[in-house]
Amino acid sequence: MFDVTETLLRYWETEFPSLHPQKVGRGIRQYSEQDIESVRLIYHLVKEQGMTISGARETIKHSKDAVASRMEVIHRLETVRDRLQELNKELNSLV
Repeated sequence: MFDVTETLLRYWETEFPSLHPQKVGRGIRQYSEQDIESVRLIYHLVKEQGMTISGARETIKHSKDAVASRMEVIHRLETVRDRLQELNKELNSLV
């Protein structure tokens, strides 16, 4: 889903208290919807925004809702942009 290694996910589990999947035997982890949202937020801050782990941890600690809201707006805008690009290609093919 996020194209990250299991090792990185395990590391994030140790660094971010909000990420705690349920362990269901022999090291298999079961991620809840809340865990997936935590990974999405961590991924956005660390991989897309380029924050350090400690910076991302502090941001989540102090303004998680604001960051999640901003991330949702970015996602919606990207969806609109992609759709507009598709429409533009379709229009250009008609000409």
